[in-house]
Amino acid sequence: MSNIASRQSFGEAVTALAEKNTQIVVMDADLGKSTMTSSFAKKFPDRYIEMGIAEQNLIGTAAGLAMAGKIPFAASFTCFLVGRYETIRMSVSYAGTNVKLVGTHAGAGIGEDGYSQMGLEDIAMLRSLPNMAIVQPADDLEARQSVQWAAEYNGPVYLRLTRQKLPDLHKPDYKFQFGKADILKPFSGGNSPSTAVIFCTGGVVDSSLKAAQDLQGIGIDAAVVNIHTIKPLDEEAVKTFCSKTRNVIVAEDHNVIGGLASAISETAALAGLNIRLKRIGLESFGESGSPEGLYEKFGFTSEKISRTVQEFVKS
Repeated sequence: MSNIASRQSFGEAVTALAEKNTQIVVMDADLGKSTMTSSFAKKFPDRYIEMGIAEQNLIGTAAGLAMAGKIPFAASFTCFLVGRYETIRMSVSYAGTNVKLVGTHAGAGIGEDGYSQMGLEDIAMLRSLPNMAIVQPADDLEARQSVQWAAEYNGPVYLRLTRQKLPDLHKPDYKFQFGKADILKPFSGGNSPSTAVIFCTGGVVDSSLKAAQDLQGIGIDAAVVNIHTIKPLDEEAVKTFCSKTRNVIVAEDHNVIGGLASAISETAALAGLNIRLKRIGLESFGESGSPEGLYEKFGFTSEKISRTVQEFVKS
């Protein structure tokens, strides 16, 4: 299946998993049609809990169910879910409960709903919490495998999902590996006069890959590394690529502070690597507009990423 949003991949995957795993329960906060949990509700009404517009109760109840041996997937818009940070901090992270937080509609890619509905600071907040695994898949196949992994993993998980559709990036034999970077385009090893690496995640992975392919034609050898697991970060992969080029670009549909760019720069700095870092992300609040228009404005299209990398490498 191709070109579907990772929120849809989640809804279909968790419903399929629940056929065999009777401990899976799904919870929502009055957004089942948007988070794609409505299909689960129809098939397993006795294992679906509609909490209403009460995300704090959603998270607390999920923690209680986890303590009782269930595997709760608690879903809402990213901004509303992580807006209840204190409850996540105490009931999920500190308590170490086996809760799967599912944040959909992440980033500026949600479009017209505007900043009040955009999760743009969520990674920064949840990265600071001990025990919290953070996963952001880049296409349908990776999303489905991420959901399966989350159901089997014992501990707090945050799945960051998109509203917009994502093109297929992986072949059918792809295997998601938690905590391991996904190298979509290695260095060519040719005689390119300039090299760079683009670390990317989620909705901007496809445009980053297209940008790198375009750059190849003008003599810039750009590797592309899909960081689906933001925490724990694959530090060895980061250090390997940062040791091969000084030109490091990070693209993420998130604020440039506290997200993937911060994780990459922290890793490189602690390793004593001599790099130049260019962050492609938001440094402001989001806006209302079409997803395509917002990706153009904030520099997430393949053309904008290609131009940014060119200017950065030549500077």
